[in-house]
Amino acid sequence: MSARNRHLPPGYSWPLTSTDLTESLGPLMTHVTEVRFLTGRDAGTIVLGAAWVPPRSSNYDRGTDPDSVGFRIDVPMLPTPARAPTRTILRTRALPQLHTWMTQSLTAGETWHLAPHDHLWRLTDGHLTHRDETR
Repeated sequence: MSARNRHLPPGYSWPLTSTDLTESLGPLMTHVTEVRFLTGRDAGTIVLGAAWVPPRSSNYDRGTDPDSVGFRIDVPMLPTPARAPTRTILRTRALPQLHTWMTQSLTAGETWHLAPHDHLWRLTDGHLTHRDETR
């Protein structure tokens, strides 16, 4: 279901669209297995999330589902008045950082690829930060 057809609580919006992600990431989108436009609880200061989903054996030792291996991108909802300024910051700073993180991740060694990784962007008082978070 497209993000446009999902319902958000009144007064909330997503700061990015799938088109924003595709335009920014270009060919890297082939490594994205899932984009989630989150409608749940308030994400606080988190404005963008990315995760590496490593290969994992399925139940009963039937091997790894190759379709589940790759990047997941999470776009949390935020209050509508914050959408425009947050969108500008995400498009000009966070999406290029996401591009770099994904590119570096794809060239990382096997040990890196076998573990789950989360990378979060937080916006606090107009200041954007990002870092890897452990699960």
